[in-house]
Amino acid sequence: MQKLATFKPFTEITPTASIIVAQHGGRAKCLQRLRRLNMPMPKSIALSFEAVHGIASGRMPDLDRLMRVFDEAPLLSVRPSSEDPDWGGPGAILNIGMSDTRYEEMIPRKGEAVASRLYLRFIQTWAAQVAHLDDDLFDADASPTRVTVEAALRAYEMETDEQFPQDPAVQLTGVLRSMARAWETTSARLLRQAKNAPADAGLGLIVQGMALGVGPDESGSGVIQFIEPVAGRPQITGRYLSQSQGRDALADRAGAIYLTRDPRGPSLEELCPEVFDKLIEYGEECRRRLREEMQIEFVINSGNLSILDAVRVPRSARANVAIAVSMARDGILTPAEALLRVEPRALNELLHRQVDPMHTVTPLLQGVAASPGAATGRIVFTSDRAEAMAAQDEACILVKRETNPEDVRGMHAAQGVLTEKGGMSSHAAVIARGLGVPCVVGANMIRLNRREKTLRLPGGKLLREGDVVTLDGSAGTLIDGPVPLLEPATDAALGTLLEWADEVRDIGVRANADTVEDARIARDFNAEGIGLCRTEHMFFEENRLTVMREMIFADTAEARADALKQLLPMQRSDFGRLFDIMEGRPVCIRLFDPPLHEFLPHDRAGMLELAGSLGRPLAEVQHRVEALQEYNPMLGLRGVRLGITVPEIYDMQARAIFEAAVDVGKTGNRVVPEIMLPLVSAKREVEVVRARIDTIAAAVRADTGVEIDYKLGVIVETPRAALKADEIAAHCAFLSFGTNDLTQMTYGLSRDDAGRFMGSYTRQGVFPEDPFHVLDRDGVGELLSIGANRGRAAKPDLVLSLCGEHGGNSESIAFCREAGFDYVSCSPYRVPVARLAAAHAALKSAEF
Repeated sequence: MQKLATFKPFTEITPTASIIVAQHGGRAKCLQRLRRLNMPMPKSIALSFEAVHGIASGRMPDLDRLMRVFDEAPLLSVRPSSEDPDWGGPGAILNIGMSDTRYEEMIPRKGEAVASRLYLRFIQTWAAQVAHLDDDLFDADASPTRVTVEAALRAYEMETDEQFPQDPAVQLTGVLRSMARAWETTSARLLRQAKNAPADAGLGLIVQGMALGVGPDESGSGVIQFIEPVAGRPQITGRYLSQSQGRDALADRAGAIYLTRDPRGPSLEELCPEVFDKLIEYGEECRRRLREEMQIEFVINSGNLSILDAVRVPRSARANVAIAVSMARDGILTPAEALLRVEPRALNELLHRQVDPMHTVTPLLQGVAASPGAATGRIVFTSDRAEAMAAQDEACILVKRETNPEDVRGMHAAQGVLTEKGGMSSHAAVIARGLGVPCVVGANMIRLNRREKTLRLPGGKLLREGDVVTLDGSAGTLIDGPVPLLEPATDAALGTLLEWADEVRDIGVRANADTVEDARIARDFNAEGIGLCRTEHMFFEENRLTVMREMIFADTAEARADALKQLLPMQRSDFGRLFDIMEGRPVCIRLFDPPLHEFLPHDRAGMLELAGSLGRPLAEVQHRVEALQEYNPMLGLRGVRLGITVPEIYDMQARAIFEAAVDVGKTGNRVVPEIMLPLVSAKREVEVVRARIDTIAAAVRADTGVEIDYKLGVIVETPRAALKADEIAAHCAFLSFGTNDLTQMTYGLSRDDAGRFMGSYTRQGVFPEDPFHVLDRDGVGELLSIGANRGRAAKPDLVLSLCGEHGGNSESIAFCREAGFDYVSCSPYRVPVARLAAAHAALKSAEF
């Protein structure tokens, strides 16, 4: 952390004072900027991070010297000033200096109610934040009178066995020490670390003279801001508590100005038109000079305005986009600055339904936030039930221990998915992100009973099938019953921001798309193509699943080929529709990857049904299912290994791809399909499969008279493929790094089971982040670099990409850009996030 060259414990905030954000905090710097704008402000002192740390350790600065900056016997306030306002800090403490003597002096001048309110607030705040007494020691609803003040003082003395402090210096000492130590508690450190603050982040404190809005003429206090915080529309809103009128007045502008919440009472504009106009002027000045929409805290004392503070208006992600674009259009920001004002991950709030942040919720459980968005529906425990509910237009939340490929149709039908097992790269998480469905995984504290159709939650609460819940995939929580949801907000401002991002970024963005709907979403979000189409998901529709099972039970290559002929027109139609939708953009199709056992039932009832549909004895079905079982199927007969040992599958898929390309080509869109081989670890695997694909291409060329042009590549998922990329690249047009499996194999860690302990690992610093969520630069990243460098050394025009779930992550995109990759590919709903993240990476690299 940056330290002061010469230790100066406090500095008066003047236009020319040396106030530095990294030493005094953001609030101190903002106050100095307001003073430079000649706004009327009380005197203010900034205590540096080092001074506050010293106070926490028992080293108090010269308070007599500090207090001489203010007028004789002032009332003071102390507010926190962290480097980033979002990191928070202890609550502000006001009215320091109130004592029995000052209270008695104030009553004749200000009235008993005003004096009592000021003293009572200070007594209660001191008791809670400095003396750490229980909140219920005082009657929070008591009217401010002499009687209640005296009662509060007696309660304090009875609880502490000492008189309430009367010396302003003693009061200020206690406040400063309390706030400094509060910042350094373990709970405060963990809370700000959750907001991405460094563990050793410093805290500054602001000591400010109090401007009391309690004069004989119009007086009061309030805040005012100039944008609506949910959508970001221009709108003046401000709460003003008028001491003179004894009521609140509100100012609201939506085109015209509407000035009162209570039509029976006056508005701020009516009470003090000159002050109101001045506040509007200050708001416009903040927007123009500070280049931010600010919420201004102010006090009016007998018609005279004082500005106490100004903070960035709290806002939704949607409002933040609207504000950034508006400021750029007005010439206040450049488009590049507007882009950097919006965090890429914040776009998730615009692209999916969200729980209304204005609504307070109490979660039933906390899991891993695997796919953003929120949905309300009835609990179901099977994919079949989810499909039945969807057929009746009833929303449902699918709850399972874990999902598998057979559940894809149920996940399509459900509004949200909750699983007991899994992490960020589990099957449920990956598929849900692709579908744009809210998903929470790794909720290992729940207990499912499929037979009784119940879900037992932490604490013992029991939910049954049909109960209504809300799933918040952005927060990783489950909420009892329905809650208000905000609709997605893909408006013109977002479109403009992403257009600016496309002008800046220098790495491509494609989408992972397995279905026609995925492809349409990808195209609508301006993906530059499909970087990964997982063909196995196409085989789980009912009419195709039966054919796949016939192929699995075939005894000869000819019988397998005959069974697959039934799938050929279906696959040709699948690929043709993808080519049509993408309108000439590249489409990269990964050939069949999963082990065959995933297509077979695992319980007796399912096997009995399969035996009937195939006309085979149950014993034969059971024997085949057992024969296909593997100790570790994810490292067994799958991917290219299946393509070599059961080549008829890849033969059928290659023919379907080429025939679809020929058909679409007749409409005017020339298609050069990209075919990707999964789970490759040796160059000979590529040679063997490529020879068969070339043969199929020649056959289609002979049948159609059309020249077949295609690109063959490999998805690098094994460490050996990365290490031998130079040999593999000689037979490829591209290498695409599949970081889901590559991370799994590099760590020797199941992505489906990692959620059980990953939270503990990251909390204890074993891993800095979940490697399935944030790319591990040091380990997996080194394999990517080795593979990229060796591949390009062997073949300089080799196209490099990343197509794992890391493809939509800002850190991963920055890494790929640095490593010279051509594009990243991510789930369709993450394409806008990736486009903005790519722009951020380009802009930030240009700064250095």
